Amino acid sequence: MNQPAFNEPGLGAVSLAQSSPTVGTFRERDGALEWSGRQETVRVEPWGPDAVRVRARLGGPVLEGLPGALLDEAPATEASVKIEDGRGQLTVGALTVEVDAEGLVRFLRTDDSAELLTEERAHFWWPGPRLYTPVGNGHHRLEQRFAAYEGEKLYGLGQHQHGLLDQKGAVLDLVQRNAEVTIPVLTSSRGYTLLWNSPAIGRVELAGNGTRWVADSARQIDYWITAGQPADAQRRYSAVTGRTPMLPEWAAGFWQCKLRYRTQDELLGVAREYKRRGLPIDAIVCDFFHWTHLGDWKFDPAEWPDPAAMRQELEELGIKLVVSVWPSVSPLSQNHQLMEQRGYFIGTQYGPMAHADWPDKEVASTVQVAFYDATNPEARDFLWSRIKENYLDPYGITAFWLDACEPELKPGFQENLRYWAGPGLEVGNMYPSENARTFYEGMIAAGETEIVTLNRSAWAGSQRYGAALWSGDIGTDFATLRRQIAAGLNTSLSGIPWWNTDIGGFHGGDPDDPAYREVMIRWFQFGALSPLMRLHGFRDPGMPLGPDMTGGPNEVWSYGEEAGTIMEKYLRLRERLKPYVLDVMRAAHEEGLPVMRPLFLEFPDDQATWSVADSYLFGPDLLVAPVLTAGASVRTAYLPAGARWTDAWTGTSYEGGTNVTVDAPLDRIPLFLRDGAALPIAE
Repeated sequence: MNQPAFNEPGLGAVSLAQSSPTVGTFRERDGALEWSGRQETVRVEPWGPDAVRVRARLGGPVLEGLPGALLDEAPATEASVKIEDGRGQLTVGALTVEVDAEGLVRFLRTDDSAELLTEERAHFWWPGPRLYTPVGNGHHRLEQRFAAYEGEKLYGLGQHQHGLLDQKGAVLDLVQRNAEVTIPVLTSSRGYTLLWNSPAIGRVELAGNGTRWVADSARQIDYWITAGQPADAQRRYSAVTGRTPMLPEWAAGFWQCKLRYRTQDELLGVAREYKRRGLPIDAIVCDFFHWTHLGDWKFDPAEWPDPAAMRQELEELGIKLVVSVWPSVSPLSQNHQLMEQRGYFIGTQYGPMAHADWPDKEVASTVQVAFYDATNPEARDFLWSRIKENYLDPYGITAFWLDACEPELKPGFQENLRYWAGPGLEVGNMYPSENARTFYEGMIAAGETEIVTLNRSAWAGSQRYGAALWSGDIGTDFATLRRQIAAGLNTSLSGIPWWNTDIGGFHGGDPDDPAYREVMIRWFQFGALSPLMRLHGFRDPGMPLGPDMTGGPNEVWSYGEEAGTIMEKYLRLRERLKPYVLDVMRAAHEEGLPVMRPLFLEFPDDQATWSVADSYLFGPDLLVAPVLTAGASVRTAYLPAGARWTDAWTGTSYEGGTNVTVDAPLDRIPLFLRDGAALPIAE
């Protein structure tokens, strides 16, 4: 039944300041609340406990089936819709949504009617809180405005290298780039979490005078919002976007790699040396240029003559082989012509289907490579068929490093791309998630149950495909290390529990330089207390980019006796903590709770925790305070109120709610145990 929002004084009255106020019409449809006015439709519907999905479109009813991160079916939940007095109201547990006569949407806590978030007009006359600027063919540049609040803190939004934990005041591009990962989910200190459910290229502005989400070209506004404390919001968010699988035991240990092991003998030599020294190691990576041509997706027999024997020996040593797979295809590849003919490449609006220049074997210069279209189900099936035929079936390889999966465009003009799923500006951000999906669905179909891929980029929902994320090609100094704490915490609040960095950073670093050895030691300590622990980097002396390149040595014994002894200590610590790591990983799998947690996730009532950006909780029981400056021998850390904390190294106990300063010599990362938790920190 349709009910007009009549202009009755005090009952949903429209603003007379507008030159031509819109009085919309309300109706209930299939348990959802809809408002329509001036050819715009706004639909608010329950989408899981304490949560709703909001869609808005100009020019007709909301569209179903557009690309997004939400699972196809919403979790069942009770809700109520009320339309009276010129207003519409929908209540779902702890969240109540009000829509006024003019279509302005407001989100309230149900128990006390406190405002969590409200839309805000750009101007009293025009435009309103939602702006649709046509860009052609039914697409619009979309803007969604919300109010700003004094003292509000905002977290999440994927992984960025700006070093901010609280991102209030930042402007962020919604686009995938190396080390800059867009996952458009935002957690507020006011008690809500919001997912911008659009893979469109755009930006989000978290300004002091309002928040604005922008999609450069899309067909409708679509977002999801839930009420509750951050931990509850993580449970709700992961339920509607998909939870991560259970992490296999091997992946919870130590991963060894460098740029790059050039041959089978070189890689096996490193694996054997770890075992000879009695050092824990669980995985080793065969990196890029191991292939015949980019896009052949198979070993070059000149450098890798017997992959079956290599994998067999590694298995006997208890080491998992991880192989690098890129989404790019050289014109020299045996697959290029067939893929082009079948339409398996990302297309372009103008020009050829080549998106980057890249070195390849048997040529002196770079070639123009294309990218397979991961949004195309047939292209996904084809790529997986090559992976299965060349890695899984003959050699039993089941773990893959999905590098350059933004994809790595040069130049990065998404507006020139045409995907199977839609124009580049509308769907470009979903590519890394769909790329991970290729491997997840392929492995499931092949009967594999342990699925882990290591990805350089991700989008909302990537976690449901077993995607781990690393922080990309970053620097190798203390300033970069400091930025990784915020990057990891915001990634965790974006639904990605499997996260790590290149220990020591990527671009450079001289193993013989004492200053860099200090960086490496402190980073290695942080890496041992990260969700995944992986040593990687392009160490000095470097070489030009090309098939013959390799980096300097990057094993734990490469940094001298003092550094090596300390790094070995933390390898063994990680090994002792494996059962705890796996327990925390199970909480990620079953509940959607992150592994690396900001202090406020466990202690939201302690207001001081919302500003702590240099330490974190590793699971519920271990507070980690990495040393992030050169030459430091002490560390001051905040211990949250509401718990008693014990220095894991000295046994000294502290009441929470205060800063403590503890010794932090070069071989020690400050660690604190919560409320008597018993973890095997000391040997």
